[in-house]
Amino acid sequence: MEKAIDILKKYWGYNEFRPQQQEIIETVAAGKDSLALLPTGGGKSICYQIPALMHPGICIVISPLIALMKDQVEQLNALKIPAVAVYSGLTKKQVDIELDNAAYGKYKLLYISPERLISPLFKERLKKMQVNLLAVDEAHCISQWGYDFRPPYLQIALVHEIIPDTPIIALTATATTQVMNDISEKLQLKNPTIFKSSFERDNIHFVVREEEDKFHKLIETLRSVKGSGIVYVRNRRKTKEIAEYLNRNHIPADFYHAGLEITERAKKQDNWIRNKKRIMVCTNAFGMGINKPDVRIVIHWDIPESIEAYYQEAGRAGRDGIISFAGLIYNRQDIDELARIQSEQHLEPDVIKKIYHQMGSYLKLAYGAGVGESFDFDITEFSNAVKIPAKHVYRAIQILQQNGYLYFNEPMDRISTIHFTVDHETLYRFQVENKLKEPVIKMLLRMCPGILDGYVPVRESEIAFQLSYSRHDFINELIYLQQNKILEYNPVSGKSQLTFIVERLHEENINLDTALLNTLRIKSEKRLEAMSQYTLNKTECRVKEILAYFDERYSRCNRCDICMEKNKLGLADVEFNKVYSWLQKQLNKKSLSPEQIYEMSLPIRKEKFIEALLFMTDNKIIIHKPDNLLEWRG
Repeated sequence: MEKAIDILKKYWGYNEFRPQQQEIIETVAAGKDSLALLPTGGGKSICYQIPALMHPGICIVISPLIALMKDQVEQLNALKIPAVAVYSGLTKKQVDIELDNAAYGKYKLLYISPERLISPLFKERLKKMQVNLLAVDEAHCISQWGYDFRPPYLQIALVHEIIPDTPIIALTATATTQVMNDISEKLQLKNPTIFKSSFERDNIHFVVREEEDKFHKLIETLRSVKGSGIVYVRNRRKTKEIAEYLNRNHIPADFYHAGLEITERAKKQDNWIRNKKRIMVCTNAFGMGINKPDVRIVIHWDIPESIEAYYQEAGRAGRDGIISFAGLIYNRQDIDELARIQSEQHLEPDVIKKIYHQMGSYLKLAYGAGVGESFDFDITEFSNAVKIPAKHVYRAIQILQQNGYLYFNEPMDRISTIHFTVDHETLYRFQVENKLKEPVIKMLLRMCPGILDGYVPVRESEIAFQLSYSRHDFINELIYLQQNKILEYNPVSGKSQLTFIVERLHEENINLDTALLNTLRIKSEKRLEAMSQYTLNKTECRVKEILAYFDERYSRCNRCDICMEKNKLGLADVEFNKVYSWLQKQLNKKSLSPEQIYEMSLPIRKEKFIEALLFMTDNKIIIHKPDNLLEWRG
């Protein structure tokens, strides 16, 4: 058996592992179940990719992140490691071919989305595969207590019964102790070895600022912190608006969201990675799987919906270990917006069923049909057609997805695919008879390795550029070859896709687990509340608060905005807390002037007390009103 370190050097060119990677790999390679909690950017994928190469057979990787799956497959294939991804949106024929290839040993890694696990086709092919490892990425998705619960993950334990002797590795970057325990139980791990890294990122300085003029503060911040950055916003419209504002203020910026055309997204991403654009203003569609270690600052313009999401996105700063910043700029309207989001988390079951029925009618799908089929689906167009708010449609789709009826793909999750359907001899004969088509065929063979064996990704703009064709002309060439039955071409439409996991059902046969819906709603509200508390916190070390959320004890970081301000005061935490509690008690009774307060029996020396009071007024914990009275705000 080849050693792990030799495989690392051979394929990735590194001479040593990151912390914990080697121990995890050795445990997995020994055939033991493992549960690994590693930070964002901690190199989780290596922990199953190397064991997959150490043993004969194939490693099955379960992941809900289609864009990330495809990126990893492309990276592995570039390293000459045979890998493939099977997910919603592929045609039945594509899935059939790739699962056949996996069963007959063509690949070392098979990435598969969770909703594909329940298909009879996959289960049948699985019996023929020599599976050396089952890797469960984003394992928190199996837990109702996690922030991204996906019921299809619950099928993993049932699938494992088909290959009971295969070890499992479960990986996640964000999980509380409760979620970790739930992962182990739901996956039925056998005496798993637990690997848990600290959540602390000791090179990131966390800062939160309440500002009425957020635009001014954004410019000020980006001028004071040099280097590459990301600005996260909640909706697509804001990405362009804020990027244009930054450019007008001489800060090179671009914008990114899932609604852009694939080639445009790729170009924007490449320009940012190469530092041709300093700042990327984007929705959370951006960042997953992107390898850019020199990001110096990540700013959240809108308050995220959970600590998990916030910390994962903030963690894209400073992966090279150099001091970096994670900022959150908010105002009171943003707090109101968070409350509005919380109130919209709940939809009545009858409303969800009605939306499901209208989607089926809109797509002209007959009852009892559609299982495994994918349809182009634009939420905005649908919502306008049926006169239902888009946010309600999106939430209904989320719930139907959680209950295993549908799967929704953003367009960014998809890429065109292509496959030569003829053998070498027939292809050569066609080239000889159609000399004008020879350059296209040769370029496809060169730039799409594996095209004769199965469906492979095709990036139309890149190949068109190499041929000195326009994209439109190149696509016409592909259509011509398809019409002549030389290849099959599956272009991406640029729209989102809706996949029916089960056939279209009558409304009365839609069984929504109301107890589960209620549990998920309560958990979502608690996550929003935790994020709100973090945002409004003016006294507690930011890192301490985040780590406490993940059940990790910590004292104080001495680098977040709160710790830095407290350090200037020269006050110990115990002294500051005394002043805080005392003022809260006094000012909750009635507003007082500073002079009235100073005449009272103070909890610490007056000089230190005044410093603490000034800190609290500066940070708007206490409001100093025009009538010279102090009012507690908290």
